[in-house]
Parts: sequence; C-alpha cells; structure tokens
Amino acid sequence: MWSNSSNNAPFLLTGFPGLEATHRWISIPFFTVYVSVIFGNGTLLLLIKNDHSLHEPMYYFLAMLATTDLGVTLTTMPTVLGVLWLDQREIGHGICFSQAYFIHTLSIVESGVLLAMAYDRFVAICNPLRYTTILTNSQVIKIGTVVLMRAALSIMPIIVRLHWLPYCHSHILSHAFCLHQDVIKLACADITFNRLYPVVVVFAMVLVDFLVIVFSYVLILKTVMGIASGEERAKALNTCVSHICCILVFYVTVVGLTFIHRFGKNVPHVVHITMSYVYFLFPPLMNPVIYSVKTKQIQNGFLRMFSHHKTGA
Repeated sequence: MWSNSSNNAPFLLTGFPGLEATHRWISIPFFTVYVSVIFGNGTLLLLIKNDHSLHEPMYYFLAMLATTDLGVTLTTMPTVLGVLWLDQREIGHGICFSQAYFIHTLSIVESGVLLAMAYDRFVAICNPLRYTTILTNSQVIKIGTVVLMRAALSIMPIIVRLHWLPYCHSHILSHAFCLHQDVIKLACADITFNRLYPVVVVFAMVLVDFLVIVFSYVLILKTVMGIASGEERAKALNTCVSHICCILVFYVTVVGLTFIHRFGKNVPHVVHITMSYVYFLFPPLMNPVIYSVKTKQIQNGFLRMFSHHKTGA
C-alpha cells in the first residue's frame, strides 16, 4: 500500500546523470538554442504580421508552425534551465501534468500544421485557378482550429487520468521536463489504458498525417511532371522545398527518438536524454532558418523590414 505523503510528494526532474558538475557548461548551448528559437520564430511571426505581401494562406500556416514551435520551447525550457542552473528539481503534480499536456498536444499540432501546409501546396499546384476561392481566410482559420482541437482533445484523456493515479515509486523522472510516458512509470496502478491509448493516437494521427503528406506530394509531383516548361516545373517545385525540409526535420527526429527508445537498450542513457532534447529543440530551431534561407518572399520581407528600421533610425 502507498502512503498519502508518498502519493502527494513532488516529482523530481533529472538533468544529465553523472554530469551534474558540468550542468552550468551544458546549459550554455541550451540557453543559446532557447534564445535563437524565440528570436527566429518571434521575428518570423512579426514579419508575417506586418508585411502585407505575406498575408497569404501559405504564410498563415507558417505562422501557425512558428507559434507551435515557440510553444514547445517555452513549455520545456524553463524547467530544463531551472535544473541546469539552479538544481531546481522539484515539480508539483499539477504543473508536471500541465507541462506534459502542452508538450504532447503541441507535438500533435505540429504534425497537423505540416499536413495543412501540404494541403496548401497541393491546392496551389494542382488547382491554382481555384486557390484563392478554396483557401480563403475563413477556411484557413477553420483548418487551424481543427488542427488545434484535434490535438487538444486527443491528448486530454491520458493527462486527466494522471491526476487520479497513485504514485508510490521513486518520484524521479528521467528528464528535466515532464513527459506522459515518464510519469506513468511511477504509478502504482493499472496503466494499460495509458500505455495503449498514446500508441493509437500516434498511429491514428501522426502516422496518418505523414502518409497523407506523402500521397499529396505524389499528386503534386505528377502534376508538375505534366508541365511542359522546365522553368515552370522548377518554379513550382521550388515553392515546396522549404515545406519538404521542415517535414524531414520533424519526422526524422520523431523516427530517431522512437528507434532509440525501442531498440537502444544498450545505448548509454545520456544518448536517450540527448535525443529527447534534439526532438524538442531541433525543429523549432531549424524551421525559421529553412524558410529564411529557401523562401525568396521571406528573404525580401526581412530586407524590407531591415531597411524600414534603418530608414526610421
């Protein structure tokens, strides 16, 4: 039987076991990435908001992606830096469960936004004459709302159940932030639902999203290959390059993390922890860089914004 005090005791976050003496040094790259993510995605959002030439569905979806990336980083990094800087390891159940909810919800949102961006490219290339009538502002808002509600509602059942589970094990989590799969290992109850339900969600949403994205690009490629002009073909494909890069960044990290967790039993624990941070920090860091480097309209927008500020100064 578990005691009340044990069940109500706060969870303990973990940094890099065995490397506690170097936590301050480890925090430097984390803080650098944290600031870069906020600056990169924040600037992208500001640009899309202020530059009227970017008020198009493609860039509205990009703004959703940047907002999601900011949300993931702002949700995870405060506790990570708290552990690395201040050795602040204790976290209450309510805060822990809320953090886990937002982390997992935003991961599903990111997958949904990438799917929405694929739909945007599909309509733009396969049905260009009806692009403005299909993807109206109200339609973009509806798609964004569905993507958000799908993620928020699908994750809620397992997080709500965490509040009712008894916790009588060590209370030590294996990361510097709360994950659902980490928390349920500490529960002293039947956790079958909490083990199986996330697998169903991942297969029903993330995997299906990926398959639909692949199918949409097969149709896009088929349409592009039917264009007579080589220059027009290249131009059409070039509008998809940034999105394809973001898809690869997101899904490669998902697959990498999954493989490490499933088949990396002999891999050092520090590798597991590092891969978790790569999963949460690499896409938010890279997405604004990819769009800034590969999208001419974003580059021109930055130049206009910079020249405007320079002129204003």
